[in-house]
Amino acid sequence: MSKKCLITGASKGIGAALARQLAQQGYDLALLARTTDELDLLKRELEFHGVQIRLLEVDLTHTDKVIGAIDGILEEWDGFDVLVNNAGMGFFGDMESMSIEAWDQLMSVNLRASFLVSKYLVKGMKKRKRGHILTVASDVSKRVFAGGAAYCASKYAQDALFSALRKEVHSYGIKVSMVYPGLVDTDFHASVDEAASTWLQAEDVANAIAYILNAPKHVVIDELMIHPMSQDY
Repeated sequence: MSKKCLITGASKGIGAALARQLAQQGYDLALLARTTDELDLLKRELEFHGVQIRLLEVDLTHTDKVIGAIDGILEEWDGFDVLVNNAGMGFFGDMESMSIEAWDQLMSVNLRASFLVSKYLVKGMKKRKRGHILTVASDVSKRVFAGGAAYCASKYAQDALFSALRKEVHSYGIKVSMVYPGLVDTDFHASVDEAASTWLQAEDVANAIAYILNAPKHVVIDELMIHPMSQDY
């Protein structure tokens, strides 16, 4: 039986690259994102591999819609082997100039959404005594920089959330992994940077995630930090 994986933020960047990797490996995929057109194109591409693809077109800041979408897919698939919390966003600038609305949105997507989706999938994993929750955080889960107070805070909190969850679910045979990418050349970076050609590509991070997910049953890779050689971490 094929493994089933839910990926958030799946329409582009790391999420889409990972979906391509896992589809090639025979995973059935539920892809969650806001961008309908991009999800539709990705679905048509991935179905070539003979796997099941389900689209969850929902904004992660809308709690009721997220819960409804998850309830719907759980009725059909009755659980997931893997959850990849990949969705994220960033607002940058000094703390004084950041609006309260921007702060709330950033925390809602980066922290609250990963909590929400994990909360509703972990119950089934505990019942089956297996599963893997992997969260794509950031190297700024471990460091800070000027102009990144809110973003860094969301990623530090995300790291703490899933480090605690790891301790809660270990006895159930559930793996919890964190990936901390440095600079990645994706749409996350709004401005064009000439140095981006030397950064990680989405496929580099997807390869690392797939390696973690496909580790033997007795092996758990708790944390993985990954940077381009051009980045002085």
